[in-house]
This record gives sequence, structure tokens and C-alpha cells, in this order.
Amino acid sequence: MGHMCMTLLSCILITSLIVDAFEPISTSFIGAGACYFGNKLYKYLYETCDVNWIRFNSSNLEVALNKELFGQHVASRVVLKTVTGYMQNPNPKKPLVLSLHGWTGTGKNLMSQLIAESIYHKGMESGFVHLFTATAHFQHQKHLETYKEQLQMWVKGNVTKCPRSMFIFDEMDKMQPGLIDSIKPYLDYYDNLDGVSYRQAIFIFLSNAGGEKIAEVALNFWNAGQEREEIELKDLEMAITLSVFNNKQSGFWHATLIDKHLVDVYVPFLPLEQKHVVQCGLAEMVARKMKPDKEVVERMAQDLNYFPKEHRLFATQGCKVISSRLDYYI
Repeated sequence: MGHMCMTLLSCILITSLIVDAFEPISTSFIGAGACYFGNKLYKYLYETCDVNWIRFNSSNLEVALNKELFGQHVASRVVLKTVTGYMQNPNPKKPLVLSLHGWTGTGKNLMSQLIAESIYHKGMESGFVHLFTATAHFQHQKHLETYKEQLQMWVKGNVTKCPRSMFIFDEMDKMQPGLIDSIKPYLDYYDNLDGVSYRQAIFIFLSNAGGEKIAEVALNFWNAGQEREEIELKDLEMAITLSVFNNKQSGFWHATLIDKHLVDVYVPFLPLEQKHVVQCGLAEMVARKMKPDKEVVERMAQDLNYFPKEHRLFATQGCKVISSRLDYYI
């Protein structure tokens, strides 16, 4: 309603300015033209749920993944294909549901950010992208039923406002079991629910759960003398599914959205090696508009913790601490 009032006001203001300069006979024609111009101007200045502000670019996503996400060949490949296929489908049967898994600092938040930036002109700042974190929004067990109602209303309200809405749920491993199933109907194969279609919406879940299984697979490949790049989705997906479904500490514990196969793909994020930490450090320097200094970054990366201790193979915290640690070495 507020948008409509603003648009109408723009039409009135622009029309009144133009009308004074012309004969009365031209007023209706000029008024219509001014109103059209006012609508165009409004859509240019204010975010709206249309192609002016929402337009998927597969090439941009591919370039961003190659340039900004390090050491995640499986995740990059899977997400690029899945998101591209979904966004190019004019009539999807259900919303897109991605579940990103891996230890902290491996790139899950960055991945959700890159997806948002490839779809929404304003990226994560878009009014159609909604981020929830378990520790900030769903803290208290005693309020579980209230959280369920609020979450349902929030999702329904925002999809009603813009069918191409994105919902990101961070810290799923800290989410109260049972909460996420409250939106299970919105993820299912329905034309609409109470007149609202959710088929164009996107749901992304981020979780540390399954990280141990992913690291175990990566370590097994290394012990067998196989290259990291030989790891494929099929080597990881089933292990992740079982791990999160049977983990009582996970928000996915015995979740019906897993049991009913409503998650389109479980995206594994491999633990990062020292060379990937170095890449993160150099990228951080570039982001700060500094001249990349590989010697400085390698010194910082060398001082971080790695596991297994005897081999120092994988960075314990991934790239999570790069931004703050780098300050000590510059």
C-alpha cells in the first residue's frame, strides 16, 4: 500500500509540474505519460519484485565461485548446476531447497551470499532475502511453539509479497529439533497452499553437522594417495544425510523434510588445506585494497592450527579467523 501511495504521489507531482507548461487540452495525455514515467522512476529507485531487481546470472555465479570460494570443487560444481537448472525452469514443481554442510570457515556463508548476489541486484541487502540464525532468533526451548507459528507467518507473508523470496537458516546444528518441520508444507510439491505458491522460493540451510564425516572422507582419500579433486558428491552425500538425520543435537534430527526427500541436494564443504588458507588471506588483502603479500599470508597460515596434528593437513578453523589474524602480520 505504501509503495502504491508513493507511486501515485510521484505521478501527481510530475504531472502537476508538466501540466503548468501546456495548454489544458494536452493535460490528460501528459498526465498519463508522467504517471508512466513516475512508475518507471519508482521501480528504478526502489526495490521491487520484478526483473528490474531480480534477475539470475549464471555466468556471474560461476565467475564468483571460481574467484572467491577456495578448495570447494564439489560444492561449487553442485551449486552452480542446481541453482542454474532451477532458475532457468519456468515451472518448477517445488521450491529450491539446499542444505550446506561442513566445518566452520569452509565457505558456507560465502556460498549463500554468492547465490543471493547472482539473483538479487542488492544481494544480501535485498528486502527479499531473509537470514535467520538459531542463536539469535530461536534461543529458548520454552518458546518453540511460538517460534513455529512466527516462522510460518514470516515465510507465508514474505512469499505472498514476493514469490521469488530467499530464506537462509544459519546454525542448523543449533536449531531446536522440530522447529524447521513447521515449514515443511511450504517445501513440498504443492501448487499452492491457501492461495500462495512457494514454487519460486529458495530455502538454504547452513550447518556444521556432517563436518566430521566429510573430513573423514577427505582424510581417507589422502591416505589412499588420491587427489582431493577426485572426491565427488556421491562419496559424501549419503554420509551427510545419515549424520544429520540421526544427530539429536541437530535441527534436522528426524526431520520430516529429510525423511520425505524435500532437500534437493546436500552440499558438502571439504576441510581446507593450508594452500586454501593462503588463498583466503590474499583475497582478504585485495578486499582491503592492499597489495597482496604472499610471504606475510604464508607466515600467518603457518601459525594456524591444523589436524591431524602429525600431518597438519586441514585447517581447524578454515578461513574463519583470517580477517582478524591478518592484522597481526601486516
